[in-house]
Amino acid sequence: MPAQPNVLVIMTDQQKATASHLWGNAFCQTPNLARLAAQGVLYEHAITPHPLCMPARVAFWTSRYAHSTGSRRNETPMKPDALHAFKLWKAAGYCCGLIGKNHCFTEQADLDLFDIWCEIGHGGLPADPTTKGMAWFRPLDGIHAAHELRRTLTPQNPRFGYAVSDHLPLEDHSTGLVAGQTVRFLEAQEKASDEQPFALWVSFPDPHEPWVCPRSYFEEMEDQVQLPPWRPGEFDDDTAPERNRALYEMLGVRNEEIDELRGLLAVYYGMVRFLDDAVGQILDALERTGLRENTIVVFCSDHGDFMGEHRMQCKGGVFYDALVRVPLIVSWPGSIPQGVRDDSLVNLIDIVPTCLQWQGIDVPRSMQGAGLPTATDTAPRDAAFSEYGTGGPLFHLSDLVRLPEPHGRRTLLDTLRWREAEGRRKMVRTRQWKYVHDPMGDKDELYDLANDPWELTNVADDPANESVLADLRLRLADWSINTEDSPPVPLPEKRYYHLA
Repeated sequence: MPAQPNVLVIMTDQQKATASHLWGNAFCQTPNLARLAAQGVLYEHAITPHPLCMPARVAFWTSRYAHSTGSRRNETPMKPDALHAFKLWKAAGYCCGLIGKNHCFTEQADLDLFDIWCEIGHGGLPADPTTKGMAWFRPLDGIHAAHELRRTLTPQNPRFGYAVSDHLPLEDHSTGLVAGQTVRFLEAQEKASDEQPFALWVSFPDPHEPWVCPRSYFEEMEDQVQLPPWRPGEFDDDTAPERNRALYEMLGVRNEEIDELRGLLAVYYGMVRFLDDAVGQILDALERTGLRENTIVVFCSDHGDFMGEHRMQCKGGVFYDALVRVPLIVSWPGSIPQGVRDDSLVNLIDIVPTCLQWQGIDVPRSMQGAGLPTATDTAPRDAAFSEYGTGGPLFHLSDLVRLPEPHGRRTLLDTLRWREAEGRRKMVRTRQWKYVHDPMGDKDELYDLANDPWELTNVADDPANESVLADLRLRLADWSINTEDSPPVPLPEKRYYHLA
């Protein structure tokens, strides 16, 4: 057995925390995540550094916020000179691997760090399906067939589409494929003659759209789903920022689409149930191979999805909890507490420093995350931060009306790059409050999470909240200043700090 612990990071894509009963969902049970939580620490308030795929993933692996990495759009991958976890693990002698979705690394020098590379995305295998280190355990023709529906489904309405797959092996869908491939990787580790530790990124493309679910999981959820509460006129008055109202015009579900929304929710939560079973397969394999006690397991998602909240679906550049609050569980049996729920505010950029600390690897000064409370001796934190935008020109409602109607998913995609770059907004969240500011925007946001957990009413203009706003603005400014160095300036040698 290796002296240093293995690390296995299980990341899903676009899974909000409240998609599981562990974070308050009333109908979607995730027993295997509960099993993992019983073996470790569950974080009730984990926040993504950026509610968009690529910036979140780059921030995750570098433990740096997007304004420091420079990756602030889905077209800004990991930079060549970025110091990230896989560089450190490779230097420490780890076998490094990716099974699943990448959407982060593009530089050949980074790709060369991986001994195992089995990539699959939302539409199936990449144009070049060549793997590295191990072949797919399923025939490529079957994998292609299982993903055909994702590429060809007919939307139910202008805003979204979903489908249910029939008579296709679960192992050929991306969730079943990634789980099965991970099981075979672990079985190979059990048989390996050397004692090389591994660092494996198990990156599920689901439950990100295209929303396609095997029929067995769809039928399990079909009669279970519940719609979240809505506030009539939430985006009709001037309490909502213009950006939020524009997004609602593209993503908002119309009255005649409510039954279709229920079908979409059944597919999304069916995908979550499928993922939970996949996690169970991986945990079974870890235990069966004897690798469990020496393997750090992390479960998280890169960001969330509206999935009915605020009468919307999918995502956009706003900061409701549906998009920024994500599931997070860390587990290392025998080495960290088990069965504990931590209610402090943490961020996904805290995960890599935590793993490095456990592995005895020095955490670089460039990393802006900190050890996770409870799992390490780091003190609990009462605020977490997120951001979006690159300072680009704003997208206004007046720009939207110039585009052809109906304003739905086509409009969302046509305006995607503009909206990903617009503005420079930042968010701070505590247990009770959330504050969002954009110096280029028309209106700040403040939500009283204790009394309005669904964030239906912006109370930034309420005079009673002036002291709350002052405190949160100061926190946001302090965070921005403390994370502005990119890269950090070298400090004087230690001898200059001992003048006596």
